[in-house]
Formats: sequence, C-alpha cells, structure tokens
Amino acid sequence: MKQQNPVAPIAQSHRSAGVLPAVAETALSEVEGARPRSPLWATLTATFFGIGYLRPGPGTWGSAVTVALWAALAYALNPVLRTPIAIAIAAFVILIGIPAATLVARASSNKDPQFVVIDEVAGQLITLIAAPLGWKTFLAGFILFRAFDIVKPPPVRQLEHLPEGMGIVIDDVAAGFYAFAVMQFLLRFGLLK
Repeated sequence: MKQQNPVAPIAQSHRSAGVLPAVAETALSEVEGARPRSPLWATLTATFFGIGYLRPGPGTWGSAVTVALWAALAYALNPVLRTPIAIAIAAFVILIGIPAATLVARASSNKDPQFVVIDEVAGQLITLIAAPLGWKTFLAGFILFRAFDIVKPPPVRQLEHLPEGMGIVIDDVAAGFYAFAVMQFLLRFGLLK
C-alpha cells in the first residue's frame, strides 16, 4: 500500500496562497519536524559566498571585500560607465538580498543573523557610487559606511524594525546613503581628493 505524504495538503494550501516555493518548502520542513534550511542560492547570497562566516566582525569583512571587488571592477570599467554600473549593482544586490536575507533569517531562527552580510555589500556599494578611484576614497568610504552602520543614526535604527529581510537590508542601505552624502560633501569641498 502506498503511503500518503502527510504534508501534501499543507503544500497544496501554500501553493494556492501564492507563497513562493522556497518559502513553502521552509514551512513544510517545519511541519515535518526538521530544522528549516534556506535554499543554497539564499545562503550564498546572504553570506556573500561565505564571507559572512569570517570572524571577527563579519560585517566588516563583508564591507572590506566589497570595497576590494568594486575597486578591481571599477578600474577595469570605462570611467563613463562606473557610476551607472555601481548603481545597477547596488540595486541588484538590494533586490536579491532582501529575499535571501529573509529565507536565511527564518532558517536560522534569528531576526538579524551576523553571518548575513549582503546588507553590508549593498550599503558599501551605495557609499562608493560616484567616488573617484583611489586608496583614500576607498578607505574613507569604508570607514564612513562602517561608522554609520554601527552608530545607526535616525532613521537607520528604526528601519531595523521592518519585517524580516527588509529590516536586515534596508537599514544598511540607509547607512550607505548617509555615508554617500558625507563622502560627496568631502569630495565637493576638497576635503578628500
């Protein structure tokens, strides 16, 4: 006699409710009693291909690697394309980072796991938009973003209270905009060259 899957009706109800398959899979594993696991794409994205597992300070590692990767890419780009490509990459990271952070946070049962660093990647990229290439601007951008990410001036801290991946990512996006504004101010008035 064929054994019926006890969660099949639940799976069907998730599909009919319009829940994404990855989310339904996570919910089903909870029903089955197994610890939920995030999909591989979500884990790789949220941890920025494992950078989030580095210690100490995974967020700092995520920012540092982002600066290094952006520097390498930016030097290879036509100067006219640097700003639009930085904006496009930052937007892509935000759009893919929110659902990835949501799935990984759910699977870890932690509201904002330290190993999720895709938010630092997004904020750091925003900081470096339209910044000239050079070690001083890269270092200043790194320090500014990390400072705003740690201090979290209003409304950055309040944005952490948004639900799931939105709260994980958007507060760092806001910190990135603060750092971007200060960076542009320093560049505009010749305080950073």
